[in-house]
Amino acid sequence: MTSGKRRAGNRRRSRDVVPTWEEIARDEGDFIYTVAYRLTGNREDAQDLVQEVLVRVQRGLRTYEPGSLRGWLGRITTNAFLDDARRRQRRPQVALPEDPDLVLPASPSAAEAAAAAGLSDEVQAALAALPDDFRVAVVLSDVAGLPYGDIATQLDIPVGTVRSRIHRGRLALREALGSAT
Repeated sequence: MTSGKRRAGNRRRSRDVVPTWEEIARDEGDFIYTVAYRLTGNREDAQDLVQEVLVRVQRGLRTYEPGSLRGWLGRITTNAFLDDARRRQRRPQVALPEDPDLVLPASPSAAEAAAAAGLSDEVQAALAALPDDFRVAVVLSDVAGLPYGDIATQLDIPVGTVRSRIHRGRLALREALGSAT
């Protein structure tokens, strides 16, 4: 058996095996953080979202059927983000004023800095300004690299709606970035 066939066999077997929570946290943590950061637009909210996603993964792992692990994680991340966005709309919070003497920002870890370095501040700000429906579709397509069919399944909408949201989101990004320069 050639090494290429052996590797393909190992990949097939690994897709048929349900990973442990620890394996998901270790192997897919960067992917979850990247999607969370692009959806939320800031490090603290992304870290909170990743924690929520990992809690949901732990609860849902016993019902997970092997398949597209990243698709499943992307769906959990998206749903957790949308749930939080809806909750914030129902209960707006007023931020406490920051006292620089009491609160010192922590420096990001190397993994966070690498994940966040992919997009400029202007692009991230324009992405954060998009409506949630457009932002989710654009992030899942352009940042997470998911195919339209997987995005449609995750969001429980038709593929045509996914295409429309991505198109309209990209147009809004172009307009925002065109006026920023």
